[in-house]
Amino acid sequence: MLRFSSCCRFAARTLYFTARIHICTTRSSSMAAISPLLTVQPTRGLVDEKILIAVNNLPPGFAVTLHSWLYSEDKDYWEAFGQYTSDSIGTVTVSEDASVGGTYEGTESMGLLWSMKPVPGSPKGLRLRKMNVLTPMVIHISVYSGHITEGFSKLSSLATVVIERWYLAPGVRRIDISGDGVKGTLFIPPGPGPFPGVLDLWGGGGGLMEYRSGLLASHGFVSMALEYLFPDRSKSPNLDIKYFEKAFKIVQEHPLVMKDRIALFGLSLGSSVTLKLAAYSKAISLRCCVCVSGSHVQPINKSISDFYTTIAIDLSGSRWDDQGRLVLRDCILPIPNEPGQKVDMRRIKCPVMLIVGEDDQNWATVESAEDMIQMMRAAGNDHLLTTLRYPGAGHLIEPPYSPHTRASNFIILPKRQKVVMLWGGSPKLHSDAQEDSWEKILSFLQQQLYPSLDAVPPARL
Repeated sequence: MLRFSSCCRFAARTLYFTARIHICTTRSSSMAAISPLLTVQPTRGLVDEKILIAVNNLPPGFAVTLHSWLYSEDKDYWEAFGQYTSDSIGTVTVSEDASVGGTYEGTESMGLLWSMKPVPGSPKGLRLRKMNVLTPMVIHISVYSGHITEGFSKLSSLATVVIERWYLAPGVRRIDISGDGVKGTLFIPPGPGPFPGVLDLWGGGGGLMEYRSGLLASHGFVSMALEYLFPDRSKSPNLDIKYFEKAFKIVQEHPLVMKDRIALFGLSLGSSVTLKLAAYSKAISLRCCVCVSGSHVQPINKSISDFYTTIAIDLSGSRWDDQGRLVLRDCILPIPNEPGQKVDMRRIKCPVMLIVGEDDQNWATVESAEDMIQMMRAAGNDHLLTTLRYPGAGHLIEPPYSPHTRASNFIILPKRQKVVMLWGGSPKLHSDAQEDSWEKILSFLQQQLYPSLDAVPPARL
């Protein structure tokens, strides 16, 4: 009996391990048989162009993670990921299927771009910006087996596609401008022209930001990115209206520009400059203005330099949140009633588009917009004003699919004080605002600047 019992146990154990080997072999064979086809279209396109991402040849009901990463010009790694389950035919279509977890959730065709964040362990306060527009952003998109949340660099992907995202369409020319004391970069669309013109003004961070102008040129506008706040204060001109009038004249006198069809495009402090020029400059004639995250509040009898320096040095009304981030939105509150402390909106004679993020923590854009609307309504010129307000959007409303930055490192000129600036916004709502506002901005500029919409050149790579 003992011998028979031992033989039975041996046979049972042999059968068990044989079954385990068979199961493992079968599972390994099935995994080896998976050859997913990852497609991303287009693999080369403009940054405001949507991409279509799909994975085919998966088993039905198979869990996968789609992951994107890039290596920035600042030598930092950024990533995003979404978790999916294949359908009954073994397919994941990002524009149709919902991510159940990751840096974004739900059906988000561009989630792998707008939800990018610095990888775990990165320095705090990073912001992703393209400084060299002559090169693309190179993004790696991969698919992994299972629902993964971390450690992507240590895992083997099932498939990878590398894509390029450009701010310049083929044929766009980039020209350095440094004459007559004006510094900037001019971008000219391909083709014989003539084209409408745009003078592009960034905010209080200073430096020369070219990527929005490059993208505007890719959509058929001669655009000049203007530098007017220099990191080295000794090189900064005294920024009265004349400096910007000189820059406007450079755009206007270019032989490929329609001289009577020029717009100003401002962000933050650039919007303050835009509104002051539109109301008070006698040397320029504007067709329209776009003001993103800006305000009309500023001492009219002071230069832009004096206005900015007062805010940057005094910081009166600013505060620090519980994470040590600087909040500036209260600096201009309450909105003054004195005429000399804000742009007289009654003097505006051209169409103006205001873009407002309702969670802007850097500037009191909501209160400013409400006051501007009231002023123009009382003057009877509110028909010139288009206001787009976005709940949950912050201050840095940029071209679409740019990663949202709620707070980032910032250097306040002229003292070069280093702070972490709170911009505001939540990723999903801010991303929606960027996509919607950019589409409406382009439509606004095309309608106001082009003689006919049929003349607008396509923007595709």
